[in-house]
Amino acid sequence: MKAIKQLFDNNRSWAQSIKTSDPDFFEKLANQQSPEYLWIGCSDSRVPANQIIGLLPGEVFVHRNVANMVVHTDFNCLSVLQYAVDVLKVKYVLVVGHYGCGGVRAAFENGDNGLIDNWLRNVKDVQFRYQSELAALDDDDARVDRLCELNVVSQVANVCHTTIVQNAWARGQKLSVHGWCYSLRDGLLRDLECAVFGPDQISDAYRIG
Repeated sequence: MKAIKQLFDNNRSWAQSIKTSDPDFFEKLANQQSPEYLWIGCSDSRVPANQIIGLLPGEVFVHRNVANMVVHTDFNCLSVLQYAVDVLKVKYVLVVGHYGCGGVRAAFENGDNGLIDNWLRNVKDVQFRYQSELAALDDDDARVDRLCELNVVSQVANVCHTTIVQNAWARGQKLSVHGWCYSLRDGLLRDLECAVFGPDQISDAYRIG
């Protein structure tokens, strides 16, 4: 229980430090949340959304799962996306993967990992789609890192294909979707330059109306 008690001690120290720097912080936070950003990232404990982009609680809405997936049958993710877009009116959806992702590597290595392999089939779909590009790389570490990037690009597309995002664009809501990859080695984000700003950037097959 000592480890659990330490968390409460840490919490009290953190809350006190926040109140010291901004006495009204928690009062303002309790009244409303109005973030401009939705972060869809990996569950990996080494990739904390707020700290990476230097934002405080209340400034970024967060959804995390193994390998930062946006799956069209995942109503958890879609519910978060809808709330962020329709209620909070976020302006930016950030799909953020990270190099050396354990989920992506597990999918790449074809191991037997139990139940999670069903989830990782979504990463396998990306691997299959880009198998020629991945095979041309020098080693498996490079292939996994590239697969991490390609997975982000694919999930950006999946976000844009949802009725949630397309309906937002149809009603003129300002919304863009971005794909980034984070490096655990230096703490820096890399923009994968796959941003989407409107329906004209997606295939006709996925457009509504």
